[in-house]
Amino acid sequence: MKKFALAAALMTAVGFSGAVHAADLTLRISLQLPMKSHLGQNLLMFKNEVEEKSNGDIEVQIYDSAQLYKDKEVPAAVGSGAIEMGVASLTRYVGDVPAVDVFYQPFLLDSEEKVRKAVSPDSPVRAPLDAAIADTGATVLWWQAYGGSIMLSNGGPIKGPDGLKGQKVRVFSKTQGDFISAAGGAPTLISGSEQYIAYQRGTVDVGMTGMSGVKSRQLWEVMDTVTTTNDADIEFIVVVNTDFWNGLTEAQRGIISTAAVNAENDVRDRMSAIEAAAFDEAKANGMTVYTPTAEEMAAWREAAKPVYDAFLAHTGDLGKQVFEAAQKF
Repeated sequence: MKKFALAAALMTAVGFSGAVHAADLTLRISLQLPMKSHLGQNLLMFKNEVEEKSNGDIEVQIYDSAQLYKDKEVPAAVGSGAIEMGVASLTRYVGDVPAVDVFYQPFLLDSEEKVRKAVSPDSPVRAPLDAAIADTGATVLWWQAYGGSIMLSNGGPIKGPDGLKGQKVRVFSKTQGDFISAAGGAPTLISGSEQYIAYQRGTVDVGMTGMSGVKSRQLWEVMDTVTTTNDADIEFIVVVNTDFWNGLTEAQRGIISTAAVNAENDVRDRMSAIEAAAFDEAKANGMTVYTPTAEEMAAWREAAKPVYDAFLAHTGDLGKQVFEAAQKF
């Protein structure tokens, strides 16, 4: 009787007012970015829709800020089934599917119109990549737009490739490393969750990232200048373990798939506004934003030419297929 009395007291203390609805299914999602980032908010939108449409039968748990896995660890964690779902930069699949770096070929997809064509689920660029990623044990649920790649520095902008000579540069993809090397810099691959401290400690002199990441990670505290090279389109993907996915009921997959489509469309449609807000906040926090001149952009593009050849040389038939498809946009 004492145990029942104690339980009743505890229920009263926490405001218990009825039976707890236990979820039939739990989806854990690993995210390297903070929840306040637009990718975190996009996952929250997905979570709310799934839990509402399933009447609480499916619970979605989001582990942000690399609590469980770093970005580079997500492909293996999801593919092995160590976690049900995860968010990773597309380029993190480059080890298994080298062709994913088509999105990081410098200036290949240099407009929103081209990007939208490339990321369409049935496009000749994305569809073959999704199919290849499936061979890693993960199924792509949706793509999350992250915007264009920019460069961060201290003490002034990077005015063309000459500005990178002798500089250590944080990159987040192999192709970006090739680009930086071709331009005369020294690339260092650093996870997104570790870049703040890399800038703070001076591990690197220059950083490559997306503008929305500058805002969510408050990188203006450690870097003071943005150079808007817009040299690549940054994409993240949300993946689910394939065996887990195949074990769900048709109704469960339907709810999750619909929420995924809605989440993908929402973030894609808002990306321009998200980037604009990030630029405004960066300026408000003291950052200088520099737009390269036409002459400087011509020099950047010239420096990038060897990168295409390197990509085609090591990505096989799939790389050639998606590269040529992207060129036609």
